[in-house]
Amino acid sequence: MSRIGKLPVVLAPKVEAKILDNVIEVSGPLWTLKAEIHELVLVSLEDGKVTVTPKDLENPLSKALWGTTRANINNMIIGVSEWYTKSLEINWVWYKMEVSGSKLILSIWYSHKVEVETPKAITMKVDEKLKNRVHFSSSDKQLLWEFVSKIRAKKKPEPYKGKWIKYVDEVIRRKAWKSGK
Repeated sequence: MSRIGKLPVVLAPKVEAKILDNVIEVSGPLWTLKAEIHELVLVSLEDGKVTVTPKDLENPLSKALWGTTRANINNMIIGVSEWYTKSLEINWVWYKMEVSGSKLILSIWYSHKVEVETPKAITMKVDEKLKNRVHFSSSDKQLLWEFVSKIRAKKKPEPYKGKWIKYVDEVIRRKAWKSGK
């Protein structure tokens, strides 16, 4: 039994949800999000609460999708009422980031500058005080985390000096240099 899946999702104030066919649409003051519901779970809306139940408790995939679907719907409800934010930081002397319209331009010691086009649902802003940080915000948590992780994957942080691209709240486990003996 899924502990997360059993909990109902309560709609926040000023948030509306509609279920049509196999699609749930959540709209709020900031954004409107849609998600497709898998055929192995049932989603119902009653009295401002969204409940998710599996169609077949014997099917392991149905049980796995039960909690996942509930968590995704919860993230959608939170996202349309408040922004999700994630920040990246560049640590090295010659690495630079700049924002040009809807593009993030990275100078990360390749033979060319890397241009990353941001989706329409994501806004980005360079930190005023610390020029090596970029803050991303969106109402779609999954889209935001996928996009930020793709940028981080361009140059992952290395464990010896802790340089390159990392999340602001990320702690890098440092290694000692080789002793040479």
